[in-house]
Amino acid sequence: MSIVVTGATGHLGRLVIEGLLTAGVPAGEVAAVVRDKDKAADLAERGVELRTADYSAPETLRGAFAAGDRVLLISGSEVGRRVEQHRAVIDAAREAGVALLAYTSILGGPDADFDLAAEHKATERLIADSGLPYAFLRNGWYHENYTEHLAPVLEHGAVIASAGEGRIASASRADYAAAAVAVLTGEGHEGKVYELSGDVAWSMAEYAAEVARQSGKDISYVNVPAEEHLAVLTGAGVPEPMAAILVDVDAAVGRGRLAGTSGDLARLIGRPTTGIAEAVAAGLRR
Repeated sequence: MSIVVTGATGHLGRLVIEGLLTAGVPAGEVAAVVRDKDKAADLAERGVELRTADYSAPETLRGAFAAGDRVLLISGSEVGRRVEQHRAVIDAAREAGVALLAYTSILGGPDADFDLAAEHKATERLIADSGLPYAFLRNGWYHENYTEHLAPVLEHGAVIASAGEGRIASASRADYAAAAVAVLTGEGHEGKVYELSGDVAWSMAEYAAEVARQSGKDISYVNVPAEEHLAVLTGAGVPEPMAAILVDVDAAVGRGRLAGTSGDLARLIGRPTTGIAEAVAAGLRR
C-alpha cells in the first residue's frame, strides 16, 4: 500500500509530498504520479516512487494505482477539460481497488454557483457514483492567488478587482496541503466532506491596507465594474477565458461564496490557519 499523490510536481502536490515525508511516512511508501519524471528527479533521489501518467491519456493511468493505495487526486489545471481527465483517474482508481480517493474540490461543493465550480461539482458526482471510498477536500481560495502577483499592485498603487465589499476566507497553499496530509495519513475520513477555508475572512479593502502597511507604499482598493475588470486583466496579458473566470469569481466573492469559515481546515491541521498578513509578508519577500 502506498500513499499516491497525482499532479505531484505542481505547487500543491510538492507541498503534500513534503508534508507526508515530514510526517514520518517512509519515502518508499509515497508515490508521485507525474507526466515528466525529469521534473521529479529530486523526489526520486529522496526515495519517492515515481509513476508516470497523464490525466489526458487514460491508458497511462492503468499502472498508476494499486490495490489498497490511498490516492490524492489533485484537480487538473486545464479548465474545460478536467471532467474527462478526472473521469480517467477515477476509472483507473476503481479498477485498481484503491482504499481511498481524496479529491481537491472547491468550497461550497454543489452550492458553489460560479463557473469555476462546475467541473468540481461534476467530478464529485463521478466519485460518489464510482463506489470508491472517498473524501472531498473542498478547498477555498489560496492566499497566493493574490500575494504571488504583488508586482503590479506595487507598481500602480492599487488592488483592482470587482468584488465589492465581499470577503474571502483564504488560507495558504501549505495549509491546504497539510489538510490533505492529515486525511491521507489518518483514519475515519471515508465518506467525509470537508469545507476548507481560512479562520478569518478579509475584504479587498483590508487586503490593500495590509499591503500598504507592510510595503510602506500608498495602496488603495479600486472596485470596478466587471466589464472594466475584464478589460484590465486582458490588457495585462491574461487570456480572455481565464480573465472571464477570474471576474466571475470576484462576483462570487461579492455574493459571499468564498467567505465561509467552517473551521474544518484548522481542525484537520491542528492549528490556526495562516493569516493573510503572513502571506503578504512572504509575497513581498519574493
